Parts: sequence; structure tokens; C-alpha cells
Amino acid sequence: MDWCHGAQTPEYADAAVDAHFDLPGRTRFGYGNLFTNDPSWVYSGDVDRMLNARFSSPDQLVTMQLALDAVSLVPNLTTAFRYAKERNLAVSSHVGIFGVTGDDSIRFLADNAFLSPTSTLVHAATLSDDSYRRIADSGAHLSISAESELNAGQGYPPTGAARRFGLPVSLSMDTVVWWSGDMFSAMRATLDADRGLAFLRAHEAGNGIERNELRAADVLRYATLGGAEALGMADRIGSITPGKLADLVLLRRDTPAMTPVSNPIGHVVFQAGRGDIDTVMVNGKVLKHQGVLLGHYLDRARRLASESLDHLKSEIGDAEWNKAIGTAD
Repeated sequence: MDWCHGAQTPEYADAAVDAHFDLPGRTRFGYGNLFTNDPSWVYSGDVDRMLNARFSSPDQLVTMQLALDAVSLVPNLTTAFRYAKERNLAVSSHVGIFGVTGDDSIRFLADNAFLSPTSTLVHAATLSDDSYRRIADSGAHLSISAESELNAGQGYPPTGAARRFGLPVSLSMDTVVWWSGDMFSAMRATLDADRGLAFLRAHEAGNGIERNELRAADVLRYATLGGAEALGMADRIGSITPGKLADLVLLRRDTPAMTPVSNPIGHVVFQAGRGDIDTVMVNGKVLKHQGVLLGHYLDRARRLASESLDHLKSEIGDAEWNKAIGTAD
């Protein structure tokens, strides 16, 4: 899912959707607008236009949902969520962010019946047990962005709360212009955060831990079937199961990092990286083989990304650019 924060105008949204359709992969466009506190953009007509013009079939490779940003209790928010509910549009929102949004957001969503299995709540890191219980009762999903939460301070990754309340979990990156952008790093960061906190608490009490609660198999599921469940697509993708679509990622077993493999799940989570991916299939079509992406879209994407970066640097200026880079690493 591409949480498209930057759709400030319909033209921005159209350009983002064009990019999705230019690629041969299976993606979810999350229509968002971070740059306004007025959620009336949701029901002003453009989202309907986009749905009718570009997303007429639920079976196409590119599908759409809403990305309503941090749930702050502003006017018209009820109308925006009701709009999504009436159209059966999945909604992803930021909740449980330190200093930004807390339990009041969960109460608002729950009391208005806007929490459901089509809801994905990103971060959810600073909530009370009452909020986690409300989320569990609704069937909503968490999306944990451990790399971001540990580096940018939204709150501590809530894997412990997810276990206590039986909450379904997927993984996310929050932003690929800052964090790694790959699920191998996301899995490891999630494990590291959970286990590091468990050991810290045990050591503070003078104890050790013989067996970690969060396992490699858990985070592998978060990164695969957990994501498919959050997108409402678990009946079609997310696991190697007869009858599902052939969306597959195949890893080599002869690279230095992948030799020898005695514990496949642990090896994928702790040792594998993007360079070990040999083949990628989407809907049965091979898009990457022997480590090489097929097609010519990558060259164009590199060129456009470089041009965008050059444009931003020229607009911002060298002094401000270097200042920003110095505080971001």
C-alpha cells in the first residue's frame, strides 16, 4: 500500500495513480491529503471521480483505499468516515502517536462504528488498554512501523499489546525516503524492539529470559499474510496456498548470506536481504528473474526520481538542504 500523503490536488492524485498503473506489480493506492485539516476533500467529488474512472474492478492489480491521516477531532471528520463506510472503502489512519493523537481518536472511531476489519491503524503506540480492547473487539488491524517509531518517536512499537489483546498485525515503513523500504529490515526492527524491551525489563528486575515471546515466524507472518489481511486480500494473496494467486518472492540459497540454511524461517528473517531475491512473480507473471528486474520501467523511474530530487534541492537551496540533511541522519 502506498499511503499517498502528497495528493494536495486532484492533479497530484492522478499523477500518483498513473505511476501505479505504469508498474507491473500489485499495489494499493491510499488516497490521502496531509496538507489540510479539513477532511471535506474526501467527499467533495474527486474521490468518487477517481473510483469511477480508475478503479472500476476489485480484481485489477491496482486498487484503492483512503489514507485519512492522524485522527484529530476536526469538523467534518464524521462525514468523511461515513463516506468511506458507505462505499466500502478500506481506511488507514495514524493513531496512538505521542503528542499528536491518543485514546480520544479510538473512542471517536469506535463510538461511531468506524472501526472494523477494513480499518488499519498505523503506529497505535501510545494507547491505553481500553483502546486496544476496542480495537480488538472491532477486528481492526495494526500496522507497526518499527524503524520509524524507534527513530522518529511516535511511540514504542506495540507488539506486546498486540499479543495481549490478539490484534492482527502488518508491517510498514512509514516513509521510504527515510527508512529502508524493505520488509527484511522491518521484520528485524520489529523483533529487535520487542526483544530488547523484554530484556531491559527483565534485567531491571534482576532476571533473565530463556525464550523470547515474539518469534521469527510471527514477524514473517506479519510481513506476508498479515499485510494481505490488512488489505482485505488474504483470500487471494499472502501465503502459498492452493487456489490463491501466484504472488511469490523466491530467494536464492547459494548466496553467502543464505548458505547453509538449517532453519529456513529464522534464516529469512535474520540473514536474508533484498540482494538474495532471485525471482518475483505477480499474478503468475515473472517480473524479476536471476536477480534482474525485467522490463524498462526501472530506468525511467531512476531518471524521474533523480530529476525530482534535483528539483527539490534547487527550490530549497544548498544551505537549507545541507542543514536538513545534517539533522535527518
